[in-house]
Amino acid sequence: MKRFLLLSVLFTFLVSLNLLAQQPVDSDVAMADQMRADGKIWVVVGVIALIFAGIITYLIRLDSKLSKIEKELNIN
Repeated sequence: MKRFLLLSVLFTFLVSLNLLAQQPVDSDVAMADQMRADGKIWVVVGVIALIFAGIITYLIRLDSKLSKIEKELNIN
């Protein structure tokens, strides 16, 4: 078991060294810069926030409905 653990750690270490030796990727995205310059990035942020708010609202309502059904089943 110790040998397997040692080999796993060694393999992970060697793989991570290989990944760290790679050339850095150019993180300059022209589309994002253009959207920031035009002020449209806030529209994207707003839409994503609205979607997340809708999902959270849906999950809260679903949880309350399920709790109500569970209470009804426990009474009967």
